[in-house]
Amino acid sequence: MRPNAVKRALKAGQPSVGTWLSMGSITAARFLARAGFAWLNVDIEHSLVDWETATHIFAAVADAGCTALARVPANRHDHIKRVLDNGAMGVVVPMVNTRDEAEAAIAACRYPPIGNRSVGGSVHALNFGTTASDYFAHANEELLIVLQCEHIQSADNADAIFSLPGIDAIFVGPNDLAASMRGQDGKPPGGEATTQVLKHILATCKKYGVAPGIHVGSAEEARVRIAEGWQFIAVQSELKMMLDGAARIVQGLGVQQQTEMAKY
Repeated sequence: MRPNAVKRALKAGQPSVGTWLSMGSITAARFLARAGFAWLNVDIEHSLVDWETATHIFAAVADAGCTALARVPANRHDHIKRVLDNGAMGVVVPMVNTRDEAEAAIAACRYPPIGNRSVGGSVHALNFGTTASDYFAHANEELLIVLQCEHIQSADNADAIFSLPGIDAIFVGPNDLAASMRGQDGKPPGGEATTQVLKHILATCKKYGVAPGIHVGSAEEARVRIAEGWQFIAVQSELKMMLDGAARIVQGLGVQQQTEMAKY
């Protein structure tokens, strides 16, 4: 069975950098899978991507030698089972705020006796370059399990959650985390408050030997976060890369563009 290179890199304490796929484009995924990222994560939570399209994207990414991940719509057994049975090589689970929620997510990713994932599917083995029987025997060892810490409740429960066995990485969603820290007046938290929460998450990950992860907006920010000790790094998304590239060209033309997209 094909080893999960991202899982091994994180376990060895190394950084692993990828990006988000949010457009549902199989062709874009094929190109990005050859661009040099360690992994690509199909966002099924906030995008228009359906299950069939996600399955084809997993295959395109895996066939290119890249690691195909999926962010499920919610922390539900059926969502996790479905992306894994259709070829995701790991799962990113959103809004994991309690130890019970974390235990449920981890169990859904693993076959008995250490989990409760049911046995089924066929294309998952193709993405790992093996047979179904070999996949069933070794999937527990190779699948990447990433839980999201994107609410202040999750950060408050960090010791209880991060100490659970089976977690490969904890991934911070900075926007949702900051939104959960708003005051009663709706004002966002100050920079120092956010920094302290991130330091707490990072330190707790290190305490329990779990790879800390975070979403960033640029390669420069990624380098800063890696220097701080973050490992599982998502840089932008294919949509943001496209818009940023287009904006640079339009700005370079030096003319006023009369379109809505010119504002972004």
